[in-house]
Amino acid sequence: MAILEKFADTAYALLRIMSGFMFGFHGVQKLFNVLTDQPPPDNLQVWIGGFIELAGGLAILVGLKTRWAAFICSGTMAVAYFQFHWKLALDENFFPGVNHGEMAVLYCLIFLYMSCRGGVKWCLDPKG
Repeated sequence: MAILEKFADTAYALLRIMSGFMFGFHGVQKLFNVLTDQPPPDNLQVWIGGFIELAGGLAILVGLKTRWAAFICSGTMAVAYFQFHWKLALDENFFPGVNHGEMAVLYCLIFLYMSCRGGVKWCLDPKG
C-alpha cells in the first residue's frame, strides 16, 4: 500500500526502539533476577548472554552503533536457539513452537535485519 510508504522509517524506528527495550529487559531479568521466576544464572555463558542482551538492547534502543549491536545480538539469539531450544535434536523438537524458541528466532531475524539497515531515524548513530 503506497499510502503507508511514507511511514516506513517511523515504523522501523519504533520496531528498533521496542525490540531494543524488550531485549534489554530480558538482560535485566537474567542479570539482576528482576520480575522473573527463573533462577539466577548459574554459568558464565548465561551471564555473558544476559550482558549482551542488556548492553545490546540498550544500544539498539537508542540507536548507538546499531549495526554492530544488532549483529552481535542476532548471533547471540542464534546460539540461544540452537544450543538451548533446539539442542540439535532431529525430532519434533526442531520446531520453534515445540521447543519454545519462537522469541529467539524472531529476535535473531529482526536483529539481522537491523544490522543491515542501521539506526535510520531517532538514533544516536551519525547519518541516521
